Parts: sequence; structure tokens; C-alpha cells
Amino acid sequence: MGNAMAIGGYGADRHSDTTADAVRFDGVTIGFGDFIAVRDVDLSVPPGEFLCIVGPSGCGKSTILNVITGLLKPRTGTVTLSGQTLRGLNRDVGYMLQQDGLLPWRTVLDNIALGPLFKGKPKAEARALAAPWLDKIGMAGVGERYPWQLSGGMRKRVGLAQTLIMQPRILLMDEPFSALDIHTRHLMENELLRLWEEARSTVVFITHDLEEAISLGDRVVVMAAGPASHPVASFAIDLPRPRDVAEIRLTEPFLRLHRDIWDVLRGEVMRSHTTVRA
Repeated sequence: MGNAMAIGGYGADRHSDTTADAVRFDGVTIGFGDFIAVRDVDLSVPPGEFLCIVGPSGCGKSTILNVITGLLKPRTGTVTLSGQTLRGLNRDVGYMLQQDGLLPWRTVLDNIALGPLFKGKPKAEARALAAPWLDKIGMAGVGERYPWQLSGGMRKRVGLAQTLIMQPRILLMDEPFSALDIHTRHLMENELLRLWEEARSTVVFITHDLEEAISLGDRVVVMAAGPASHPVASFAIDLPRPRDVAEIRLTEPFLRLHRDIWDVLRGEVMRSHTTVRA
């Protein structure tokens, strides 16, 4: 299931420190053979923060998400989640990818119910848990349709419900709206913010779109050009909430943040192109 992952666990001790960072990297290096994707990454994400990570292609943004899931193990360094060292796979994460994970032979309602089913809930109970999400995502009355009968934006709404029904403490999002047209994208970004305001999960959101990062995030972290990437700057996004992502992009505080972050990001993008040509 590509949208909602509920996998593994922190290890034997599941007692967490609610005052600790939801996610913390200390000196994390990830390599694949001789290739070093990220090196000596120090990164902390407080509980409930909406963190956006931007950077050039190939800078290890998705690698960081896969480390948080436990799918990748650090070559060096440690990863802690709510004060507990990550061992094995992480059962408290939801993962939404660019490609949705809807099963074409299941209805909208049954796709949303997949997570509870995989957790061992009886079918009737899983469907009952999924039903309220049709209203939450503005799709009441279409629960018996199939994915092929939906628009791209509607499929993303279902994917979002499929992920959030699991109530993940940590929500990972890897360019989930990049394939949508700009108007649908804005609608989905606002939908995400509305649902996040209700749940206040910790979010780590990957995007190539700096405007999207500023519109959504509490903080934007810029990654260096790869290989051996690492965070080079962190910017607090002190824009008021709730936000309308289209309207807030017209404000002077937004434009000022965009200029400041782009000054850093532009240099890394240019360095990335120089590395590729070399």
C-alpha cells in the first residue's frame, strides 16, 4: 500500500518521552556501497511541527524519509523518535508518496479501510471507521466508486484519508501533490493543512517547490547539493495560521521569506548542476 505505511516498531521499549523531539538525527550518514547520500546529518523535529525540506535533485531528501521509516539504517549516527532509539521498522509513521497506493479493484470506502483491515479489524468495523473520512475529505456519496472513476485530485483525497485514518504520530510526505495541476494542488494543500490542524501530527514534507514549502510549513530546511548532502540552513516560517496557500503567497512576509530562502537554495541548485556536468 503506497500511501499508508504502519510498519514495524521502535523496538522492545515503546515508552516514549513526550517532551523529546518527535524525530532526531545525530550525525547520521547513509551510504550505498561507495556512494554517500547524506553525511553527518543533525536534524531535530519537535512534536507537532510541520517541517518542509527542500533541496536540489539528488540531495537525499527521500533518503531522510526512508531513514525515519526504518527502511534504511544509518552507516553512522543515531536516529531517535520521541526519545527512543529507532530499531527496525517504525510502526508510528504514515507515508504518502507521489504515486497513490489505491487498489483499483476496491471501492473508495474499502481503500480507506485498508489500514484498519491490515491491523486486524473485521471488515465491517474497518468500513465503519473509514466512513466518517468520506465527509472529512469532501467525498460523501462517492464511497462506492472505484479509483478509475475519480479525478487526480479526488484520488489524492482518498490517499490522504487512507494515510490519516491510521492516526500516525509522524506523517511523511514525498512530493505528494507534484503531479496535480496548480489549482487542484492548491486545493489539496489547503485540505492537508485543515486535516493537520485537527490531528497535529508531526509532518516531514519533501518538495521541490519552495512556494509550497513556505505555504505549508512551520519551518523550511535547505539541503546541500549531493552527494554527501546535509542541511545547510533552517528558516522559521512565522506566517499566521490558518493559511490559504494561494492568498498567503501574495503577502509581503511570504515574499521576504521566499527571497531569503532562495538566496541559499539557488546556490545549492547551481552547485548541483555543476556537479552533474563534471
